[in-house]
Amino acid sequence: MARIRAFKGVRPKAELAKAVCAPPYDVINSDEARKMAEGNPQSFLYVDKPEIALPRETDLYSPEVYAAGRTALERLMAEGVLVQDERPMLYVYQQEWRGAVQTGLVACVAVDDYDEDLVKKHEKTRKDKEDDRARHVDVTGANAGLVFLTYKASAEIDGIISRVTEKKPVYDFVTSDEVTHRLFLVEDQPTIDALEAGFAKITPLYVADGHHRAASGSRVRALRRDRNPNHTGNEEYNFVMCGIFPDEQLRILAYNRVLKELNGHSEDDFMKKMSEKFDIEKCDGAPELRLHQFGMYMNGSWRRLTAKPGSFDATHPVESLDAAILQNNVLAPLLGIDDPRTSKRIDFIGGIHGTSKLEKLVDSGEFKLAFALYPTSMAQLMAVADAGMMMPPKSTWFEPKLRSGIVVHLLD
Repeated sequence: MARIRAFKGVRPKAELAKAVCAPPYDVINSDEARKMAEGNPQSFLYVDKPEIALPRETDLYSPEVYAAGRTALERLMAEGVLVQDERPMLYVYQQEWRGAVQTGLVACVAVDDYDEDLVKKHEKTRKDKEDDRARHVDVTGANAGLVFLTYKASAEIDGIISRVTEKKPVYDFVTSDEVTHRLFLVEDQPTIDALEAGFAKITPLYVADGHHRAASGSRVRALRRDRNPNHTGNEEYNFVMCGIFPDEQLRILAYNRVLKELNGHSEDDFMKKMSEKFDIEKCDGAPELRLHQFGMYMNGSWRRLTAKPGSFDATHPVESLDAAILQNNVLAPLLGIDDPRTSKRIDFIGGIHGTSKLEKLVDSGEFKLAFALYPTSMAQLMAVADAGMMMPPKSTWFEPKLRSGIVVHLLD
């Protein structure tokens, strides 16, 4: 069962919501965050990317950075930009983008569910990134961003949430990326009870995005439990704020790759070796793809690569993923990229940027070639998580992203 509960959210005044809310901390770098927040002291980036208020040479992981995040949160609350709700409630968060709508619930989820694997993961976390988020959560005393969870859609929950969205939203604004964001309050206890009961029938939940935020919730709970001689298990730090969306509404885009060079191969030799694993055809422009097909751009032209039978295990939840097929047949054996997480010869481009971004990077000479992938499906993600396995790095790119600062969960 999934254990969710209401909480006293801290959120922007309605007229300030658009100015406050910001992209998640991990999809923009410090310079991009500084530019976004320029001239807007109400931006939540001062909480979630607090280095932007400090000198550029500041170590991103220094105590001063985390302290600045707490100071910014306290400032926004003291100024009345952020206000805490008087009683625990749930929140329905709706996003509309390019004709598609996804509607989910913002609630607290028990850390025990994460620790007991009732919240399934599909991605390895990095210790340095876990350390960073755990320190940020512990020092600020808040879940500043949402852990993005999904579940196999439930008609019961859909019906309850649909009735909530018949009311007027407290927020309804469009951000610069043309995403409409709406927030609805779930204030009445019968509806809260019905949603808690509905999710109690859901097992498991899945992390769609935000594995490091989820892991940091577990780390911080352990830290605070050890520091609290009167720990009861009911404290707010035993729960992590999540945005929980039904699987059938979510959109995964491709996560493409660009490569610096051919690892010493001549182009002829590289293509000969590629033809051992793929059927290759030239295309006029970026090719349309289906599962187990790849677009390759090099020297100003596109090719469609279709993985040959026998080049991968079609029955294996991970090895049958297109990201794994490319890694196992091209990136590792031919290009020498054994660990794409750390290699400096590869970069990853979210599908939101389209294939034109790949062409631009290769045509500029910065990269030698690019691979366009077919998007991973929700069914594939869940199959990997259900098997207790991990996806290759950069297998999924969810769009639109859940905004930070739309609701905040305080741990103190």
